[in-house]
Amino acid sequence: MTTKNNEESKYVSGMHITKDAPQTDFPKNSKYEEALAKYNTDLDDAAVRETVKTIIAEKVHENDTPEVKRFLFGSIELTSLKTTDSDTSILAFTERVNDFDNTYPDLPHVATVCVYPCFAKTVAESLEVDGVEIACVSGSFPSSQALIEVKVAETALAVKDGATEIDIVMPVGKFLSGDYEGVADDISELKEACGEAPMKVILETGCLKTASNIKKASILAMYAGADYIKTSTGKLEPAATPEAAYVMCQAIKEYYDETGIQIGFKPAGGINSVMDAVIYYTIVKEVLGEQWLTNKWFRLGTSRLANMLLSELQGENIKFF
Repeated sequence: MTTKNNEESKYVSGMHITKDAPQTDFPKNSKYEEALAKYNTDLDDAAVRETVKTIIAEKVHENDTPEVKRFLFGSIELTSLKTTDSDTSILAFTERVNDFDNTYPDLPHVATVCVYPCFAKTVAESLEVDGVEIACVSGSFPSSQALIEVKVAETALAVKDGATEIDIVMPVGKFLSGDYEGVADDISELKEACGEAPMKVILETGCLKTASNIKKASILAMYAGADYIKTSTGKLEPAATPEAAYVMCQAIKEYYDETGIQIGFKPAGGINSVMDAVIYYTIVKEVLGEQWLTNKWFRLGTSRLANMLLSELQGENIKFF
């Protein structure tokens, strides 16, 4: 196409731009940068630590109760993500979930069974408990370092084989390089591959280092299509921390206030005690409120916690899982 001056022209982001057009004619910010601009992401790490310290000191004792511990048990995502996993071991793992429902009929069952995509079909064909979701880690877990076509295919195959939820890892390298559009595009493509299955986006907060980065990553993930945001893969240290949880919950709250869309929260990795779980419950309660205190919107990514909670609830040392 030519103009009166025979200048080459083209379409850029929906605008007709001539070759010699000034730079100011281009859109200044991407839609994701514009989204970030709506939120305060200039956070002080020391202030976050002090706020979390106060919440723990003043509020946790209120939630150290049998009722809360029953709820926490019902929010567990029972996970097997080992190099040694096999169809045989995953079948046995799933049968324990089936057996639990029969052995402890008065207790809530776990929320989710979480496995690698190659075991989705095994779990789908053997899980007998209504209400337990089948989650698969996908998209080249835990690094997210693969071609997007590979990550999309793995995700779609997991859903086809029976996964009812998908956990992916945000491309952390892209985020740290400032490629926010690349981060969001990855997440959006994987969200499309999930179909109707809810998608959790793992931020790997230990790699993000600062509260500001965690806030930015949370907002980007939600705008790009996350149904949940999750702290960590559990494969790197540090994993979940109360400070990261606080910042992520603040982001969820502000996103909900801005858009009306409710996003779930999942701390994972490094949940080593019942008190750790009670602390995360308290942060969710104080920041997000009762609306998030269901086993749909609040999940705990841990397996070791199941036996600990069961032992406390039953008053004896139990190793069921």
